[in-house]
Amino acid sequence: MDSTVTTATEENVWGGGNRPLRASYGKLMMWFFLVSDALTFSGFLAAYGFSRFKFIETWPIADEVFTHFPGFHGVEAPMYYVAFMTFILIMSSVTMVLAVDAGHRMKKNAVIWYMFATIIGGAIFVGSQAWEWATFIKGDYGAIETKGGRILQFVNTDTGKRAALADFATTIPSERTEHERKNGVWYYDETPLPSYSVNEVIQGFKANSNIVVRTELINEEGEKTVLSRKESLDKLKNAVEVVEGANLIHNEYGSRLFADFFFFITGFHGFHVFSGVMINLIIFFNVVIGTYEKRGHYEMVEKVGLYWHFVDLVWVFVFTFFYLV
Repeated sequence: MDSTVTTATEENVWGGGNRPLRASYGKLMMWFFLVSDALTFSGFLAAYGFSRFKFIETWPIADEVFTHFPGFHGVEAPMYYVAFMTFILIMSSVTMVLAVDAGHRMKKNAVIWYMFATIIGGAIFVGSQAWEWATFIKGDYGAIETKGGRILQFVNTDTGKRAALADFATTIPSERTEHERKNGVWYYDETPLPSYSVNEVIQGFKANSNIVVRTELINEEGEKTVLSRKESLDKLKNAVEVVEGANLIHNEYGSRLFADFFFFITGFHGFHVFSGVMINLIIFFNVVIGTYEKRGHYEMVEKVGLYWHFVDLVWVFVFTFFYLV
C-alpha cells in the first residue's frame, strides 16, 4: 500500500506532463537557456583569466584605462563611470523584481511603471556602454608600437602623469603626403593616418627633456615601469608605428589581447542587455494593452524577469573580474 502511494507520488513529480516540478514549460525552457548561456560566459571569463595570468607582467591596469566620465574632459575618475553603469543595471533588476511581484498581485498599473523603469535603466546602460566603447576606441594619449609589438607610452616627469602625443610631438609638413592627381583614389588603398608620424613623435620627444617612456612591464610596486631619458631613446629606436586608441589589431593601452577580450566580452553582454530591453519593450506594450490581464496571470513578466536578472548577475562577474581584479 505504502509502496504504491510512493510510486504514484514519484510519477506525479518526475513523470513529465504539462507542469513538471510545478513549473510551466516556458519557465523550464528559460532556465535551460540561462544555464547554457551561463556556461558560455563562464568560458569567456575563464579564457580571459588564463590570458591575463599568462601575460600578467604586461597586462594593462584597468584603473589607468577606464578613467573617463562624460562631461568631465581631462578629469581622471578611475572606474567611476563603470561603477555608475553597474549601479544603474542593479537598480533595474530591483524594479524588475517589483514588476514581477506586482504581476503576482494582478496590479496592472504597478507592473507598467516598474517595467518602464527597468527599460529606462537598461537603455541607460546600453548607451553608457556605447559611449565607453567610443572612448576606448578613440583613445586619449596615443603611444608608440615597437618592432616586437610592445607599446611605449609617455610620461611627463614634471607632473608624474601620462603625456599625450599632442603635448610634445612636433609637426613636420614633409611627413604627410599631399593628395596628388595621379593618386585620385588614394583613400581606397590606405588606412587613416594617425595624428602624428613616428618621426614627429621622436623629434618632439628629443626636444622635450621632461618626457620619458613608460613600458608595459609592471614593476614591484604594481605600476608600469618608467625609463630614464637614455633608456627611452634606446627604446624609441625600435619604433615602427604610432597607435591611437584601441581596436582588434592595435591597442595604445598595452596588450592587444586586453582590447580583444574587452570588445568581445562586454560586447556579448551588451548584446544580451540590448536584447533584454527589446524583449521588455514587447512585454511592456502587452501589459499596457491588457494581454496578461485577460489571461489571468503575468507569468510572461516573470520569465523575462529571469532573463533580466541573469544579465545583471553576469555583469557583476564581468565588472569584478575585468574591471576590479
